[in-house]
Amino acid sequence: MKHPDDDHELFNRLEAEMAAEQGADVVDLDKARAAREPAPATGPEPAGPGTPVMVDQSAPAATGHGYLGRLAGARRRGVVPIWLKSVTELRTAAGWVARHYAHTAGYHALRAPIYAARLALQAPAGAAKFVGGTMRWVADREGEPVRLAAVRREDAAEYLKLSRQRDGRVRLRTLVAALSMFTGLGLALALYVLAPDWLQAVSVSAVVLALGAAGRKADAPVVHRAVELPKATKLTSDIVLRALGALGIPAINQAQGKGRDGFEFTAPITRDGPGWRAEGNLPYGVTVTDIIERRERLASGLRRPLGCVWPEAVPDEHTGHLVLWVGDQDMSRASQPAWPLLKSGSVDLFKPVAYGTDQRGRWTEVTLMYIAGVIGAIPRMGKTFLLRLLLLIAALDPRAELHTYDMKGTGDLDPVGNAVGYRHAAGDDDEPVQYALDDFRALREELRRRTKVIRSLPRDICPESKVTSALADKRSLGLHPIVLGVDECQVLFEHPDHGKEFEEIITDLVKRGPATGIVVLLATQRPDAKSLPTGISANASARWCLKVMGQLENDMVLGTSAYKRGVRATMFAWGDKGIHYFVGEGSDARIVRSVYVDAGGAEAIAARARRVREKAGLLAGHALGEAPEPTTAAYDLLADILAVVPAKEAKAWSETIVTRLADLRPEVYDGWDPDALAAALKPHGVSTIQVGRRVNGKVVNRRGVDRSHITTAIAERDGKRDAG
Repeated sequence: MKHPDDDHELFNRLEAEMAAEQGADVVDLDKARAAREPAPATGPEPAGPGTPVMVDQSAPAATGHGYLGRLAGARRRGVVPIWLKSVTELRTAAGWVARHYAHTAGYHALRAPIYAARLALQAPAGAAKFVGGTMRWVADREGEPVRLAAVRREDAAEYLKLSRQRDGRVRLRTLVAALSMFTGLGLALALYVLAPDWLQAVSVSAVVLALGAAGRKADAPVVHRAVELPKATKLTSDIVLRALGALGIPAINQAQGKGRDGFEFTAPITRDGPGWRAEGNLPYGVTVTDIIERRERLASGLRRPLGCVWPEAVPDEHTGHLVLWVGDQDMSRASQPAWPLLKSGSVDLFKPVAYGTDQRGRWTEVTLMYIAGVIGAIPRMGKTFLLRLLLLIAALDPRAELHTYDMKGTGDLDPVGNAVGYRHAAGDDDEPVQYALDDFRALREELRRRTKVIRSLPRDICPESKVTSALADKRSLGLHPIVLGVDECQVLFEHPDHGKEFEEIITDLVKRGPATGIVVLLATQRPDAKSLPTGISANASARWCLKVMGQLENDMVLGTSAYKRGVRATMFAWGDKGIHYFVGEGSDARIVRSVYVDAGGAEAIAARARRVREKAGLLAGHALGEAPEPTTAAYDLLADILAVVPAKEAKAWSETIVTRLADLRPEVYDGWDPDALAAALKPHGVSTIQVGRRVNGKVVNRRGVDRSHITTAIAERDGKRDAG
């Protein structure tokens, strides 16, 4: 609701009061300012110490953009709704409508005999109401209160006039009633004599049902609702302004205290999916983050459940542009469309696949290739179910080789791992940890083999130096997708003996694996620097963050400064199971509710994936009962560096070291570069430094390694092992 600004009226009134006072002068401020402005100077002239400087006098008047400029910068709304552009969403919407009316028809069809019996029992009451109503109509009972009022006023003329009018109405209505009665009786006699039995039955039934409908009671409806539709209050500008004013933000409260709105609507409030969308600009200095921080109070102001209220920022707008979406139902309780892959269908991991829905019930897609992903949440929020869902998607691509590790040990990943897993283990004791270590070492060697294969392929076959769907189809190349999923990955990184090696290998897989067709998915309920090393979290291109408790955990999963930008998984409630922020697919953070697949559904999907693999001859590894051959560490990086960097050479360039390492162990270090060396040294607590060398009379600085740092790291490592 807009209120006019009364500032000009106030000034005019004050001006008049001042003029009425004796000896008072009214000062025209505009003329006074113009008189103080110096005349245009012919050349530069320094201002004196007491001369006021008009900082805005040289600025041109604000004229704004021209008409064409405004048209060029205009934001055009889509002619066709978003849901109508997607065949999948259109099919989903049509399915909802069809199921709704099919259910309604079936519900009432089954209860039709009961409805008929109720109407038949109410027919006598309906007949009495009909006869009584007809008698009152013929007698003109509706005009009786007016005639009685004339009698009480003792207005004889008015009463006589009303009486004559009543007599005329009664005569006409009596004639109409008599004709109707004779016509009805004649029609009934004709039907009884001439009409077939079925028409007589239909006619009598219609009359009985009509009389039953007339005899129904207001508190006892004959027909009940087949579907209880959710009732949500329509979102209006007054409701939005009331809610914003209840947040306790000074800028908004001050504006509303002066009679203004405190929020500028830039578009009409409209229906957007199963909810309402309001969009506009907050006051200067107020950001969308300020609103998100007060989401609970905003929901209270809107009088809606917390799961219905979702304030959002717009990526291509300023930080004060708010989009408020208010759903009809709580997001965690709203019905979700059937997942297309639940009962049929296959997957191409190189293409987007639907895995959840946004607040508006629209499908959200994810492409599992060319990514490394991190899933973070506090316990019991759906983290493991989300990881299992992504692994089920990978299992539906028969080319994918799955390596699944349930370090929690509860067996949540068994439906996938036992059915189609190439490698699978559960638990945190020595046996599964050693099993995982052997597999990770093998994956590192596979990564190096793949880099050599990709490097050897012609440009016309592999133009972008990465695995494609066409290359994955060529079994001879061995470039099929590999998906590694680890639940409770902090168990590996915090292992007292092998934690550093796990960190080193997984960091390498996260950095170089996506281009070679290796996908790493890590899930943890403790997203901190110790449980999720920064070298891994910083290079994961896909993030899924369910509810977390603090800013540190939020930014560890969603990226640095995500909390400050308003992307806060701390705002999710305890009941928001499976609801999370998703960062990936080349877009900003989105709120998604993942598809819920229980253990039985997971087993059915995995069994379907197994049958496809068996038919294609692609089932192997753990799913066939094959155990891997144990392996040992192929090298000691620190010892190898000491072997190629003599004691007399205190410091060496990284490129020199990797060249020497490749000569020492070509099967291990071939293809390493300075970045790979730095990543491999980081888990050991060794960082590269700047090393200067004189080349052709000039000092050249490049990244390198201090040999003393290597010896210190070895001493600390050996000391810890001896202590253990």
